[in-house]
Amino acid sequence: MLGFGVIALVAGFVVGQRELVGVGVLLTVVPPLSALTVLGAASRIAHSRTVAPTRVATGHDARVLVRVGNASRAWPVASVSVEDTLPVPLGAEPRYTVGYLGPRSVRDVSYLVRPATRGNYPVGPLRVAVTDPLGCVRVVRRVGAPTHLLVTPVTVPLAALGSADGSQGEESPRRSLTGAGEQDPVPREYQYGDELRRVHWRSTAKHGELMVRRDEQHWRENSTILLDTRRSAHGTEGPAGSLETAVSVAASVALNLLDGGHGLRFHTERGRVPTMSAAGVLDGLAVAEPSDTPGLLGGISLLGTSRGTSSLVVAVLGALAPEEAAALARTGGSGARVAVLCAHAAWTGHDAVAGVRDILASAGWRVLVLSSLAELPRLWSLAAAPSGTNASARAAAPRTPGKGPR
Repeated sequence: MLGFGVIALVAGFVVGQRELVGVGVLLTVVPPLSALTVLGAASRIAHSRTVAPTRVATGHDARVLVRVGNASRAWPVASVSVEDTLPVPLGAEPRYTVGYLGPRSVRDVSYLVRPATRGNYPVGPLRVAVTDPLGCVRVVRRVGAPTHLLVTPVTVPLAALGSADGSQGEESPRRSLTGAGEQDPVPREYQYGDELRRVHWRSTAKHGELMVRRDEQHWRENSTILLDTRRSAHGTEGPAGSLETAVSVAASVALNLLDGGHGLRFHTERGRVPTMSAAGVLDGLAVAEPSDTPGLLGGISLLGTSRGTSSLVVAVLGALAPEEAAALARTGGSGARVAVLCAHAAWTGHDAVAGVRDILASAGWRVLVLSSLAELPRLWSLAAAPSGTNASARAAAPRTPGKGPR
């Protein structure tokens, strides 16, 4: 418009046409006047964002409500459009035309996001565009801070476990060992809510973490989970990758054990994952990233350094080397041991899966080979049964003619 205005002014003066000069003046003046109408308008825009819920499982919807308002008591805003910034796993960025906003007026817009992958995702900041009535000038600003959405891994319900000796029922996870009122000489790890006066300082100094005396003499089954998160063991990343399958398998097993009253120790090759509650396990696994650790021997060694006896050890694994499988076969204690092998991990060949499976099975491990989370409930029922054997677990592994492990 400015260009045509200048041309019209020059042409009008050259040919002596007063009307053409007037058109040139109009075209030249309109853009600056339009700019004055949006001057400071973007700074008058206030907004808030609410994500409900702020913690959602993979594949479930979360609603985002954005409230946009004009903070001025006197000046309107001619035309407003908003666009929320979203990461790729949450889908396309939504854009809405709010339109005219009078003084102190408010508009609400909402949309749904359905995350396909676990993680901690920022929603925002908001991009606000203010346009003058003639559409000559457009001002765009980013306003506000992002709101975070925590996406936890998907889980499946699993069959309940009995105790280490195969008994089932209400009393299996916890048993009374002595009479009521006796003081347990063996301290346990500090749990949230324990009174500080029960801290056993000698044991705390010995173990390097807070220990408390037991008020009641109960025995609680302890279980251990080892999750392999090595990038080299899982290969392809993304929703269809074996790492996501392994994380979901570990999360499902952890929730099953916690619901059964088990004390849980959760390890990866890099260290321990908090297991104070089921929500804590899911939150920790939601942000678990693949590691560049070259081998799994460090994680396997953590199984041998865990205090106490584990009635159940579960190892959720990607591709293993034969020496790593041999080291794992020698650990785990005398309780039940279950190994879950992801068939679509970064194995060197079909024989590699069978070789690792045979090494672990010969050492007494119950081996499950699966390609997707949907196969876990059926295989877990066989492995968790008191009469379950390695043979039954191997027979339940998926078989694809001409492809995959047998």
